[in-house]
Amino acid sequence: MNIIGINAYHGDASASLVVDGQLVAAVEEERFNRIKHWAGFPAQSIQYCLEVAGISISDVDHVAISFDPRANLARRLAFVASHRPSARAILDRVKRQGKTLGLEDQLARGLGVDRSTVRAQFHRIEHHQTHVSAGFLLSPFEEAAVLSVDGMGDFTSTMTAHAKGTGWREFDRVWFPHSIGFLYSTITMFLGFPYYGDEYKVMGLAPYGEPEFADSIRKMIRPKRDTFELNLEYFTHQKTGVKMKWNDGAPIIEPFHSQKLIAELGPMRARDEPMTSRHDNIAKSLQVVTEEIILHMLTRLHAKTQCENLCMTGGVAMNSVANGKITSQTPFKHVYIPAGAADNGTAFGAAFYVWNKVLGNPRSFVQDHAYWGCESTDDECADAIRTAELPFDCVDQADLVDQTTNLMLDGKVVGWFQGRMEFGARALGSRSLIADPRRTDMRDIINLRIKYREKFRPFAPSILEEHAGEWFEINEPTPYMEKVFPIRREKRELIPAVTHVDGSGRLQTVSKSTNPLYHALITRFYEKTGVPIVLNTSLNENEPVVRTPAEAISCFLRTDMDALVLGNCIIDRHRADFPEAFQKKSSIDRQVKPG
Repeated sequence: MNIIGINAYHGDASASLVVDGQLVAAVEEERFNRIKHWAGFPAQSIQYCLEVAGISISDVDHVAISFDPRANLARRLAFVASHRPSARAILDRVKRQGKTLGLEDQLARGLGVDRSTVRAQFHRIEHHQTHVSAGFLLSPFEEAAVLSVDGMGDFTSTMTAHAKGTGWREFDRVWFPHSIGFLYSTITMFLGFPYYGDEYKVMGLAPYGEPEFADSIRKMIRPKRDTFELNLEYFTHQKTGVKMKWNDGAPIIEPFHSQKLIAELGPMRARDEPMTSRHDNIAKSLQVVTEEIILHMLTRLHAKTQCENLCMTGGVAMNSVANGKITSQTPFKHVYIPAGAADNGTAFGAAFYVWNKVLGNPRSFVQDHAYWGCESTDDECADAIRTAELPFDCVDQADLVDQTTNLMLDGKVVGWFQGRMEFGARALGSRSLIADPRRTDMRDIINLRIKYREKFRPFAPSILEEHAGEWFEINEPTPYMEKVFPIRREKRELIPAVTHVDGSGRLQTVSKSTNPLYHALITRFYEKTGVPIVLNTSLNENEPVVRTPAEAISCFLRTDMDALVLGNCIIDRHRADFPEAFQKKSSIDRQVKPG
């Protein structure tokens, strides 16, 4: 039984393939077309999934799509009747919904086949049902409370449920126009971060500020019984809609705050305007109030379910700072957040909804890693390097681990390209930039000379899972960088490059069973330094994470990366025979000592 799952015509378009109840492949379309958060039809992702399984579209039995334009129709009509949104808002919505029609024909065209070869049954599944599916059906829990919370999908922003076996009972929904995701996006744009997905920048900025404006943010959103509601006086989307364009590219969203919000917080920051303490404090205030609302909902949800297990999903479940406080500030003891908690993960959520709920099959799969994407052989890596006419060495695995460790110990920044590509927003040791976390200079080196991004952006510590409790105040499995925890005070000065300004780290616990090579690398670094951690960030530069060896080489050559490890091949920019045309663009002071 072959089931294709699709997230289409929304940010982070993606596809997955489930074969006989097992996830076989999952990938985002941006990795192919190189447009971040691309929002069209994921034809190349679908083709990749089919190739992994060695099947064609004619072998697919079901296609599951993570939205249903007919869902909650009565609610939608009632809103139009009572709020009378503008004609433009209605027209924009009709145009967007129109793109979602005729998916059967679009699938055939996208794959370059005749429509008659597509024999699959198509299922359009309500958006938050696919979020819940991605959160619970792939979890290790037989029973769990579930919170699905994002911007908006099929007229719903939030849903709570109590799940058992292969089903769940809904408790509460928050309907359009009320959305905590919309609040966070509104303030993100207000702070001068205009792009889809920029919310994580605000989360990284927040620790630099004080909650000076928390009471102002509380005027914009407030708890309401077991969920929340927005004060719509501060917004315009209930009248004009959320103006989103994509045109087969990245989503572009226009600001939708009202003049009342400006009167409350002051003028909106222009994108090129310097950051000030006011902006830092607004970011901190937003984060504080967001956490209050999330923890309020979770406390109420636990009271209803009396269950120790929680599944979190939806775009707001990417707020790793809030996630890290759940077990210490609510009664929940075990928290599962899938790789791809945002809309990209609805692709496999939709597929498993069909497998488990529509077809009635028992659960037989647990998502315990994120490595579902493309891979390249050692020979393909070597061929790409030869094509680029660069010198390199091929070594066995023991030497690969040892030499890469030595590069980091020498203060080098290393691109690490291994195995199957990660699904989701985080680099998890397959398409990563890695470095020595003990170096006081390393954050600025990577931010300013390789990633070309804001100085305040933190980097993640990848830690051997068996040592997490020794270095962090909370010891929980965190395989997807989905939680931020406080670093133990006595350890912070040992790893300054991955310690954020508030003493926290968005960690990734690395398991020997799911990524043995990355685990071996960190183990070797631990043996030489006594620190079971390496700095980890994504292998890219203002683009989607690299997918192919050629893309990794291109990123390496146009930045100040020192070395690139592609499969069993090592490229070192500092070797004597490296082409002069590709020497480093800037001089990095290598004299700063660890710590």
